Amino acid sequence: QPQLVESGGGLVQPGGSLRLSCVASGFTFSVYALNWYRQAPGKGRELVAAITSSADNTIYADTVKGRFTISRDNAESTAYLEMNSLKSENTAVYCCTVAHVARGQENQVTVSS
Repeated sequence: QPQLVESGGGLVQPGGSLRLSCVASGFTFSVYALNWYRQAPGKGRELVAAITSSADNTIYADTVKGRFTISRDNAESTAYLEMNSLKSENTAVYCCTVAHVARGQENQVTVSS
């Protein structure tokens, strides 16, 4: 059964950092691109970042460029979203997905003093 298990969310002060992890199982993680989405209260789902299967290309939402970094370790079947200089507007539920294969369970990130 394909599965993505997320961890690393929580409460952080503005300007702080968090790293989200997404561990895959039940499928060949290394051949798939991976996306991180988020949904803030009262807003639609937004693509935050994406990474190709071999990690040779990444894309970011304009609002997070230079602050967030997506990466992956195919040997560990794990993807990461490193979030720095967090702002209150980054408060959202974050979710990792592999299109047509699996979706993580969602992870709350709250940026507040």
